[in-house]
Formats: sequence, structure tokens, C-alpha cells
Amino acid sequence: MAYDLKSVKGPRIAGWKLKLVTSLSEKPVSGGAITQRMLADVGVERFRARSASAGTPTAQPLPKVGDTRFGAPEVGDVLRDGLSPRTPEDGYRPLGVQDYANAYRNGETTPVSVAEAILLANDAIEQDDMNLFISQDPEDVMRQAEASAERHRRGEPLGILDGVPVGVKDEVDQSGYGTSVGTRIHGQTKAREDSFSVGRLRSQGALLIGKLNMHELGMGVTGINVHHGTPRNPYNPQHITGGSSSASAAAVGAGLCPLALGADGGGSIRVPASFCGVVGLKPTYGRISEHGAAPLCWSVAHLGPMAFTAADAAIGYAAMAGVDRRDPNTLAQPTVTLAGLEDADCKGLKIGVYDEWFQDADDEVIASCANAIDELVARGAERVPITLYDLDLVRTAHLITIASEMAASQKAVPRGEHHKYGCDTRLLLRVAETLTAVDYINARRHREVLTEQFLDVLQSVDVIATPTTGVTAPVLHADALEAGETNLALVTRIMRFAPAANLTGLPGISVPVGYDQNGLPIGLQFLGRPWDEQRLLGLAHLADSFIARQKPERSYAPTLT
Repeated sequence: MAYDLKSVKGPRIAGWKLKLVTSLSEKPVSGGAITQRMLADVGVERFRARSASAGTPTAQPLPKVGDTRFGAPEVGDVLRDGLSPRTPEDGYRPLGVQDYANAYRNGETTPVSVAEAILLANDAIEQDDMNLFISQDPEDVMRQAEASAERHRRGEPLGILDGVPVGVKDEVDQSGYGTSVGTRIHGQTKAREDSFSVGRLRSQGALLIGKLNMHELGMGVTGINVHHGTPRNPYNPQHITGGSSSASAAAVGAGLCPLALGADGGGSIRVPASFCGVVGLKPTYGRISEHGAAPLCWSVAHLGPMAFTAADAAIGYAAMAGVDRRDPNTLAQPTVTLAGLEDADCKGLKIGVYDEWFQDADDEVIASCANAIDELVARGAERVPITLYDLDLVRTAHLITIASEMAASQKAVPRGEHHKYGCDTRLLLRVAETLTAVDYINARRHREVLTEQFLDVLQSVDVIATPTTGVTAPVLHADALEAGETNLALVTRIMRFAPAANLTGLPGISVPVGYDQNGLPIGLQFLGRPWDEQRLLGLAHLADSFIARQKPERSYAPTLT
């Protein structure tokens, strides 16, 4: 079977035109024609014409495969001692987790001084119109910093993260903050307790610096937000960050914090990580608890770390991964381990590449990703040709799944309140509502077969490599800032390689591997076997050693004084 991933056609609509189309989509007479046209543009008619393959839908996309060792995480040494980053001496690297920990240990600075510097940086962030935060409580930040400073004075830090600035995407509950998920509708009441992931970070002493901006409801990969301002790409503020974990990527890329919590239902960690030049890990489905995360797309949703280096991403992963009795999907996971990560190499590693898929991207993206794989091959890896079928079915099955679940998640919002969503979100919700129960069930049935295909391929190779995105960060158009935009052709180009990991539940990581001629970052994606995050982080850690990073145009890194 030939490579079948289709290019989606459709006009870009923004400004007053988007407002008009959105209004018409919500009217009884015109709405049906608009929504059916958009469904046809994204391939739903082709999907409906194809009978579903055999398969029984389940809530857990992955079978119980892989390592069967169960027990407490084996990451205590990492959370106590940290990991040293591997970056070329001639490359750029802002302050990392180890830098903060060493500075506190050596008395060069204190968490209080760092907190004050971060709060002061907000003036520059606002002046530059970077729109990184949805909410920040300076008093809360300082209380955390003072408590951390006291622990360091006593010589009793909670771990390597104690006093280290960490940002939280505003899709996840943090005590004392509302969870807006990028809207004007949600988050009016402050969370009374942390989500599991935020609680784990707090238990390690992380300095939680505020709730970071995101694409509204996570229903897009551009990061455009008409309510809270659109985050800007630190490498060029005239370009998008990607989404939906937009400001999580931008804050890390700009050096404001070495680590942030992101969420990924269809590339929402990996896409902005690629566009903003950082490492983004989407773990295996069920590896990090979703308790306390907004239930937007429960069967494809993942939480994960975003960091400037693989070492810091590994620390964030170690802090958050593990069993949580409040999330049944986490109960079947094997032991979390990062043993030997600092000594990781790629001798004998088999990297699977489906050439037709790999090359379905812009030339500069392909070249940088291919060069990085060549470097890994020179260090002992083997590049293995593979073939994957029905990639267009992967795309449409994921689209139907995530869109149906997101539409269902917003059913509690009264129709009279829908005007408070941005026009792009209103339009996408209206389209999603026209999908049927049969569409959703058939997508889930296809999902079982498609997942088995990826698992079969991963028996012959250790990882599958693709570019993270088909393009580098596109220009942020001024007419999108007020009402948003819809651009199906561009969105599917951005998402060319992302949905497979969400549909199958397999772990995926985006690794910075270069820059285009305009200095915009390029990411390489690795998909791994279930529960094999350690291998993905090891590959990223190795890539860090030979990819010289560039300083972004906008930098807000605190100074250690």
C-alpha cells in the first residue's frame, strides 16, 4: 500500500470573516452546510466511506505489554542528585535545574532572590507583549521561595528541584489558582488542591511560578488566544509558539524557567517544544496521572515535562510519573526508572524510518532531522527502513476521537455562554458536535488495529523517527489576534507527525536538532515502545551533546546574584 497521508485543503479564515462564518455555522439553515464542508475538508467523508476494521473499543489504547516489573519508582537518585546536562561548549544554555541547585548549595543566591528576579522579569515580559502568564500570585510565589530558602539554610532541601522555578500549564489544577484552560468561562473558582502532577512537583520543593497561557481548550496547535493574549515565540516574536502548551514552551525557551508542565492530546507538548527549541516528552498513556487535569480529551490526553535540556526533562518526568490510585489508567504501569541515563549511548540502537512519511515536510526540516539521525548512526545506531500503513486513517481516527471528546467535555456549558469562547473555538466545537456516535465508535475500532501495527513495527526497531512538525513556526498574523483563525491546511501540516502517539498511547519526544535559515528551531520526534520513556530521554540526552543551541531573541533568564 502506498503512502496515503493526505494534504488537507481549506481556506485560511480570520478577522471579520471568521466572525461571520462562526455566526453562520451556529444558525439552523446555514450551519449544516458549513460544518459538513469542514468535515469533508478534513477527510471525515472518506473515513465514513471506509468500513471499520475488526477491533473492540477500549478505554485503554495500549495492551498490557512491555516491562512487567511493578513497584515504587527507581528515580530517587535523580530527584536527589539531579542530572548534568550535555550541551556543546559553543552552544547556548540558560540556567538549568542543576545550576539552581548548585547555586543554592554554594550560597551564590537564594530561592527568594530568584523569585524576586522572576517577578521583576514580568515587566519585560509584559512590555514585549509575550503573554506568558494567565495568572500569577506574587505573594504565593514569595511564600514558596521563603519556605525553600529556609530548607536550604537548614541544609534540608526536599530534592534537586527545591527552589527551582517551574511553570504549570493552565489546564492543570494548582491550589490557590483557577484553571481556565485558556477560556473566559472556566477557572472562576480557585482549586482547593493540587493535581497529582503539580502535587508531586510541589513535594519536591519546586518553585511554582504561576499558571501559563495556552490555546483555548487545547483546541489548536498555534497557541493563539484571544482572551489572555497570544504567547510569542522567543526565537522570533512575530511567529507562533505552537500549541496548545504554548506558554509552557515559550517560558522554557526564553529561559524564564528550566522546566514546565505541559499537556498533549494531539501534539500539544511536542509541537510547541519543536517551535520554541526545547525538549518535550509525551509519556506513555497512563504513565503520569491525569487527576486534577481538565477532562478535555480523556482517551488521548497526556501530561508531561517540557525543558530546555533532556536532563531537566528527565528530572521533571521522574518527579511526576508513577501510580496514582485516583487515576485507574496509571495502575497497570511498570516501574519508573532512569537507571543509566547519564551513560546512555546508541550502540546497536535500531532507528526505524518510513522515508515517505519522514520526507513529507519542508526541506530545511527534513535536512536537520536527517543530519541528527546521521550523527546517531555515526555513534553506533542503525537506520532501519520501515513501512507504516493507513496514516491518513490514523489522522482522521485521532481527529474524530479528540474532537468528539472535547465537544462532550463542554456540554455542561450553557449554550447562552458559548459566545464567551473565541470564534475559532466556537466554530470547531460546532463542527465537532456534528460528528456521530458511529463516527466515534468506528474511530475507536480502527484505533485498536492501528495501535497493533505500530506495536508490531516496534518489535523490529527500538524507536520510530520523524520530524516533529512539517514546518517551522509560521508567522503570527495580526488579524488572528482579535478573533483567532482557522487554517486547516496549515494545521494538518503542523500536525503531520503528532497524532499517532496520542491515538496509540505510545511515548513520544521532540528533540531540538537545528534551525532554519531564519533562526527558527526544528524538532526531531522519536516514538518508542510502551513505558520506554527512559530510552527516549537517553536519545534526547545524547542529541543534546552534539546539537549547538542558539540564544533566543527574547530571554528572561534570572541571574544568580
